[in-house]
This record gives sequence, structure tokens and C-alpha cells, in this order.
Amino acid sequence: MFKKIIKGNKKTPKSDSHDPSSFAYGPPGARNSGAVSANVVVNHASRAGPTASGPNSGGPNPVLPPSGTIEPLPLFRDVPVSDRQTLFLRKLQVCCFHFDFSDTLKAPREKEIKRQTLLELVDFIQSGSGKITETCQEEMIKMVSVNIFRCLPPACHENTGQENADPEEEELYLEPSWPHLQLVYELLLRYIVSSDTDTKVAKRYIDHSFVLKLLDLFDSEDPREREYLKNILHRIYGKFMVHRPFIRKAINNIFYRFIYETERHSGIAELLEILGSIINGFALPMKEEHKLFLVRALIPLHKPKPIAVYHQQLSYCITQFVEKDYKLADTVIRGLLKYWPVTNCQKEVLFLGELEEVLEATQAAEFQRCMVPLFRQIARCLNSSHFQVAERALFLWNNEHIVSLIAQNRNVILPIIFEALENNISTHWNQAVHGLTVNVRKMFLEMDADLFEECQRQLAEREARTKEVEEQREMTWKKLADAAGEDMITA
Repeated sequence: MFKKIIKGNKKTPKSDSHDPSSFAYGPPGARNSGAVSANVVVNHASRAGPTASGPNSGGPNPVLPPSGTIEPLPLFRDVPVSDRQTLFLRKLQVCCFHFDFSDTLKAPREKEIKRQTLLELVDFIQSGSGKITETCQEEMIKMVSVNIFRCLPPACHENTGQENADPEEEELYLEPSWPHLQLVYELLLRYIVSSDTDTKVAKRYIDHSFVLKLLDLFDSEDPREREYLKNILHRIYGKFMVHRPFIRKAINNIFYRFIYETERHSGIAELLEILGSIINGFALPMKEEHKLFLVRALIPLHKPKPIAVYHQQLSYCITQFVEKDYKLADTVIRGLLKYWPVTNCQKEVLFLGELEEVLEATQAAEFQRCMVPLFRQIARCLNSSHFQVAERALFLWNNEHIVSLIAQNRNVILPIIFEALENNISTHWNQAVHGLTVNVRKMFLEMDADLFEECQRQLAEREARTKEVEEQREMTWKKLADAAGEDMITA
């Protein structure tokens, strides 16, 4: 109950550092006539406040007019075609007003007028009934910026102080102003995907600063907002080729901060989903930049504790790299082994699942380079007391491609895992694991009976030597104890 009270709709911003800046939103063409002054806020606490000079800076949120009300404007279909651009600008001006959604009884009429106006703007852009002018495009991006670029409320762990809370178990926060925010995102999406949108003009307003602020919003806790942001950023990447290197670099930086500093970010899964599509479109031979991205960002993403939240998307990205360039399989597998969990069994199960997908795309030459350390780790998994880990490791032998790779290199692999198989049969507590182990053992026996017998002989010799060493140790301790006893008696 305490958490729910703290995490109410009246969330305070992540940062209280506002950058004062003037902003006037009068009639079109009279933007600097001066009317309203307020504070500019940005999403990320560590980022400096934007100025109102840029085309997409957004500026502060305009307040309601002195009367406290806004009046509905005529519909587009009710005015002559020649007046629609002017009406479009007037409707944008109405949509720049912000309302307090923490109080549902406050300004309900004005909220509905803004919602209906946003719907009309979306329909106008989507219908393609008239190509909007460059001035209208600039003002539209300003309106979008005013609405979406804001301070995000503090995350659940910041409110409660529970730093080690599981992200999957945190309460879901939904943005109170979503009825308006959704339509603003929809308008931006329709503008970007519209065939009437000229990228040469649009890139002046959807610039690097705009993209950076969009990426900041991926930390929103509202999954509906992250879904829109994912679609919008993906469309921007596809349409604005000039922004592609910048977007990849900016996503890299988010990953670096997440991996090495915070281990907290709400939008890693959505960013990886975008990257999965981007990686799929990489041309061959693959650029060195992309390989460095794999090594420096994607593989280290296996390190953070909340990997379960985004592992499906991460695994897809990793597999895409191996399918694109099979020579990367060795790098990927060694990277997985580097970050292999020691005490987190659920994470081990995820790693084993991803390992199977990677091995399925691995060719014989790359497999041979990493098979020794790989099967040493698999042997440890086979003997895991957590039955899900042992079971998932044994499931690798259900994959025909992996079995064929193992068969080709059985002289190396069987001696590594033979002891683990024998230990499972004799000592593992779980019946399912015991049964699967018997099947794998039988498979090796049918594969190469001579090798199997040799491994049995070597294991028996090792066990005999171990037993002999243990007996020698016990005899030595007994002699020491006897000598100490005689000295005590003499004294």
C-alpha cells in the first residue's frame, strides 16, 4: 500500500534543474512577439536544458489563455482549401496547451477540445488531402516537441529506495496524459511515414537534437509510449539515411551507460528490437564498425542482472550477426563464456537457449576453435544440481546440427564430458535429468564404441589414482597423529 501511495500519478520529475527560457506562441509569423514565459525542461537529468532557438527545441509548455478556456476551431472540411494551411497552424497552437491529468475534474472541456483537435490533425496528415507547407512542418514539430519532451517521473526503485528490486516485479506505471500523448505520437508517426514528407525539408526539424531527445524518452516506464517510440525511431532510421550512423552511436552510448553505470533502463528491449531489424539489413562484407558494436555493446549486455527483461531481443540480434557472418561464431561463443553466470540458474538457462541458437548457425571450422572451453562449461552445466540447467544442457543433443558437429569432433568432446555424464547417472537426484543423460550416453556409445571404452578406462584409472592419493593422505595424517600421541605420552 505504501508503494502505491508513493507511486501515484503526482510523480515528481527526475530533475528539478530547469533552464529558464522565454517562449511566445502567438499567431503564425509572430512567434517572437512575446506573450508567455516559463521554464524549459528536458528528459535526462544529466543533459543540459535545450534552448528555444532550434526548430525542434519545443520550448516550455504554454499556459491557457487568460479566459481559462480554449474554443473549438472549425473542421478542415468546413473551410476552403486555400485556408486549410492557416487553420492547420491555428490547430497546432491549440495543441500546445498542457493540462493537469492528475485531476480528472480539471478543465474536462478543454482536454476534450485538444483531443479532438489532435485527431483532426492526424486525419489531415494521414488522408494526404493537402501537402503541408514548410512553415506548417516546422510548427508541427514544435508542437510535438512541446508535448512529448518532458521530465520523466522517477522510477519505482527511486521512489521506494529498493535498489535491488527485480524490474519484472515493479509496478507498471501508466502516463496520466496518455489520451493526448498517444495522438501526438500518432501524428508524428503519420508525418514521418507519409509519402508527402520530403526528407530534405523534414531533416531540418527532425535533426540530431530531436533524435537524442526521442532516445531519452525510451526510459519511460509506460510500455505504450515505448512501443510508439520504437516504431517512430525505426521509421526515422529507415527514411533519414543521414541520421543512421548518429542513431547507432547514440544507442551504443545508452547501452554503455546501462552496462557499466546504472543497470537500470526501461527501453533496452525496444532498442534491441530496432537493432535486430537494422542488423538484418547490414550489407556484406560487414563493416568493422558493426563488428565492434557486437563486441563492445551487444556481448557485454549479457552481464547486467535484469537480462531476462530483454534477452529474447538480445539473442535475436546476436544470432543475426552469426547468420550474416559465420566467422563471428567463435567471438560470440567466447563472449558468452566470458559472461557465463556462476550462481544465477535462471540466467544459465537463458544462456544455454541462446547458445543453441548460435551453434545452429555455426560451421565446423569456427566450432573447432572454441569447442574445448565450450564443452568444459557444458560439462559443468550437466552436473548442475538445478535440474532445469542440467536438463537444458542435455537438450542440446536434440539438435541435429549440433549433434553432427559433436560427432565430427567426438575424440575431443567425449573425454571432456564423459565424467560429467557418468556422475549424472550415478548421483543426480532428478529422474528426468537421469533419463536424458542415459540417452546421451547411449548416443556416444553408438557413435564410437572404441572411444567410449577408452574414456571408461581413462576414467577408471583417474578414479583409482584419486583413491590411491586419498589413501596416502589418510595414512600420512594417521602417522602424524600417532607420532603426536607418542610425544604426548613421553612428555
